[in-house]
Amino acid sequence: MKNLPMFYKNPLPLNRETQATLTVGSSPRGFQFAASAQFVLLTGVEFFDAGRQFPIIFTATADKKILPVALLGLEKDENLFVNAAGAWEGQYIPAYIRRYPFITTEGPGDKMIVCYDEAFDGFNQEGGVPLFEAGEPTAKMKEVQSFLQDYYIQMQKTELFCVGLAELQLFRQIDVQATMKDGRSYPLKGMLVVDEEKLAQLPENDVVKLFRGGQMALIHAHLMSLRNFGVLIDRKAGRQ
Repeated sequence: MKNLPMFYKNPLPLNRETQATLTVGSSPRGFQFAASAQFVLLTGVEFFDAGRQFPIIFTATADKKILPVALLGLEKDENLFVNAAGAWEGQYIPAYIRRYPFITTEGPGDKMIVCYDEAFDGFNQEGGVPLFEAGEPTAKMKEVQSFLQDYYIQMQKTELFCVGLAELQLFRQIDVQATMKDGRSYPLKGMLVVDEEKLAQLPENDVVKLFRGGQMALIHAHLMSLRNFGVLIDRKAGRQ
């Protein structure tokens, strides 16, 4: 699981001059853009809500980082939480999905640049909300900027959390075989989880640091979420 999903077809920097009249609204196709996302990145702050619904696992990315993801399907290009009409069927929508069609990139001097997916079909639709008025950001644009800034900060914290777990050698790889009642089976390989045995053997000082830093709560939320493999199996069975 190294290829993280990217919904963006043609991301471009958002400029108050060239996109002065741009409006944004909901996509007529709902969440269809995420219908083939088998998993999406999670920030640590999302563990408690996401963990009630999805299995939270860890994966090594193409640039060799270890990051947490919400598992949304049992096979490639499958999201069991988006139905045929594009509606989201779960109670929690990961921030990775909620931020679309906007995304950030780093510019000169580590400045955050807001980009938008030009291919998103919710732009310039009837009833859309303007992002700029008289050359200034609207309340909607400020809301977008605030969300993206918070997401960026939370993802940085999450990366540090994962680095800490790796340094403590707490990850182990697992392979899961999700088997349906009718005999169909879906292998899920290369997933990383926190090793409970190694966690229990940590020196007291490390345990205290994890507890006081809030990381221990995230670890337990992750471990509890693994029960949700059953939720995915039930959703898969319901679609058949």
